[in-house]
Amino acid sequence: MFAVFTQINWIAVLVSTVVLAGLGAAYFMLAVPQQYARALGREDMPPTERRTVDGIGPLVCTLVNVLTSAVLFAALGISSIGDALVFGLVIGIGYLVAMTFNIAINPNFPHPLRYGLLNAPYFLVGSLLTSFALVVL
Repeated sequence: MFAVFTQINWIAVLVSTVVLAGLGAAYFMLAVPQQYARALGREDMPPTERRTVDGIGPLVCTLVNVLTSAVLFAALGISSIGDALVFGLVIGIGYLVAMTFNIAINPNFPHPLRYGLLNAPYFLVGSLLTSFALVVL
């Protein structure tokens, strides 16, 4: 069972994690911060103070996500760009985008559809980039 970990492209895992962390920071902090605040119903509130978990948490979650894809790549023997991109779409839409909307559909999110539509592109693009990196690097 643990033999699959020897087949993981660790360089691709690290590169993908760093790239996605940078992409996430650029997207959520520079490209859509006002839209994100509106989706959360916080547009009239002062920005919250940054905590350590706000920076480290997404990085760790991204690493787990990328590593999970790498394990599945190794277990499924994915080696072509076409298969990698299909995998990225299936995981991106079937798990990441679906879970984004599922998480948003609760009373704590005043605009669940807006929140999902704002977050979904990042997770779908991230899944595709990860899949591409896992097969190319």
